[in-house]
Amino acid sequence: MKTETKTSAYKEAGVDIDAAADLVEAIKPAIKKTARSGMMSNIGGFGALFDPKAAGYSDPLLVSSTDGVGTKIKIAIDQKIHDTIGIDAVAMCVNDLIVQGAEPLFFLDYFATGKLENSVAQAVIEGVAKGCEIAGCALIGGETAEMPGLYTDGDYDLAGFTVGAVERDQVITGEKIQEGDIILGLASSGIHSNGYSLVRKIMRSTQGFSYDSPLPFEMTVPYQERPAQKAETITQALLAPTRIYVKPLLEAIKIKAEDGTPAIKGMAHITGGGLSENIPRVLPEGLSARLDCTQWALPEIFKWLKELGNVESNDLARTLNCGIGMVVITAAEHAAEIFESLKNSGEQVFEIGIIEKQDVSNDMVILDHIEQEWA
Repeated sequence: MKTETKTSAYKEAGVDIDAAADLVEAIKPAIKKTARSGMMSNIGGFGALFDPKAAGYSDPLLVSSTDGVGTKIKIAIDQKIHDTIGIDAVAMCVNDLIVQGAEPLFFLDYFATGKLENSVAQAVIEGVAKGCEIAGCALIGGETAEMPGLYTDGDYDLAGFTVGAVERDQVITGEKIQEGDIILGLASSGIHSNGYSLVRKIMRSTQGFSYDSPLPFEMTVPYQERPAQKAETITQALLAPTRIYVKPLLEAIKIKAEDGTPAIKGMAHITGGGLSENIPRVLPEGLSARLDCTQWALPEIFKWLKELGNVESNDLARTLNCGIGMVVITAAEHAAEIFESLKNSGEQVFEIGIIEKQDVSNDMVILDHIEQEWA
């Protein structure tokens, strides 16, 4: 009787324990699809266990990453499209792991809202499970927090945490990058999950367009593990889920240099800060990246936002991915083999530049032909 009173009082305060329990049951089938070797725990426990040895590692280093999806989530909430934002949460974390050569092993999500709406939460978390499935990592736990008074009606937030592993002698750090190395770029699937404060500002200030407006240009969204879909509205284009590069890059990492280490010397996940700010994060001191903007076409969605928001080309490159979601750096003698491996794994790949000695008068990323190509 006391338990019923407490539960009823908590529900009257705005927290529905029964709804949360129902949600756990509803998402179990989606989570089950993410099971992989090394997984030792079932969803719903207090802590989650994972055995790296059972996953095939002998001397692993653990790599961790946590992230959210930024203000892209506000568009998903306002437009009531909740089934892909979870993919974004996974992508932002696992793409950060793979740049160091680490395979994502498991993922935990954090979903917080003012009042739990099970249909919304289920769609979001099933999206998380889909992202984990694409990345090959297990969704082994998470937290659903109902906090009335902290979030307005209908609002929620989503974040994720992932752990990966890489054998000690196979870590990719960027320290071997040198002058003359080749820069490959992997195509993005759209804006991904950064720069949405700028996107939303442009949408608020523009006349003649709303999120429901027909898309004023052609764009096909290359959804992973399901048929590509032609975006019909601005919303559909803006909510295209972030591409997950894990499996193609794990395959390319198998290509070895003469010393047995990966032929890929460094990678950069192009997130907040765009091309200009992310590539330098993996470059040794004294080196710069020279990119040739004629080697890939600026996707129409970026051209449209650039024109609509009157954004300078260099500012665009410091804010958005501009069509390149991941950068791979390797020696010239391995570039063709890595290019073909990524292409055969389904990626659209471009040879976009070269590593140079840094000229102190230049930035660490030089974008040749940017004004002509992105005008």
